[in-house]
Amino acid sequence: MKKRLYKDKSTGVIAGVCSGIAQYFDTDVSIVRILYAVISVFSAAFPGIIVYILLMIIMPEKSNIGFTDYKINDDK
Repeated sequence: MKKRLYKDKSTGVIAGVCSGIAQYFDTDVSIVRILYAVISVFSAAFPGIIVYILLMIIMPEKSNIGFTDYKINDDK
């Protein structure tokens, strides 16, 4: 089975980026948000904001990629 990284706005606060990352790594979304905040603060916040905005643009939404589950079968 293959994992797909996507935004999950159903549990997301702003754009669902941290929520999607948490689902991909099978961890709690609070941990991902705390790690993102800590890394952003220690990198002078500006790079963290740029990365988040880029991920908002690049990561597909769960509904747009046509999958209802986060793990899919790859029958190749």
